[in-house]
Amino acid sequence: MDLGFLGTYTPRLDDKNRLVLPARFREPLAGGLVITRGHERCLCVWPVEGFRAATEQLAAAPLTSKAARDYSRVLFAGAHDEVPDKQGRITVPQPLREYAGLVRDCAVIGANTRVEIWAADAWEAYLAAQEDTFSALSQEVPTGLL
Repeated sequence: MDLGFLGTYTPRLDDKNRLVLPARFREPLAGGLVITRGHERCLCVWPVEGFRAATEQLAAAPLTSKAARDYSRVLFAGAHDEVPDKQGRITVPQPLREYAGLVRDCAVIGANTRVEIWAADAWEAYLAAQEDTFSALSQEVPTGLL
């Protein structure tokens, strides 16, 4: 049963700026992944096929859409593709580390179809700020989900 990417993990960047993927994320990402800028200064990690599917919607947007052009430029300009090594490590390029404020301690979270990488302190601050919003949003979640 595929439940998508779930959970929160706290790996560290090593001296070569590599991150060890959580064991349960390794198999779905073993064939290759794309890491790029996410929202709220996190990084998004997609399996290659998932990234391809997500970006097909952008490809369908008309070139006359300034919002689609702007979003595509930022998304693709920062994208980095690779295959994890045998230990499940990926290298986080410097521009992406800087964007997300990654120095050493990280939070790697499952976000259903993708994985997000956060600076540990930024994740804790985000999560604390969202606690009240999480409860309030339950009224807007599709009927039957909660």
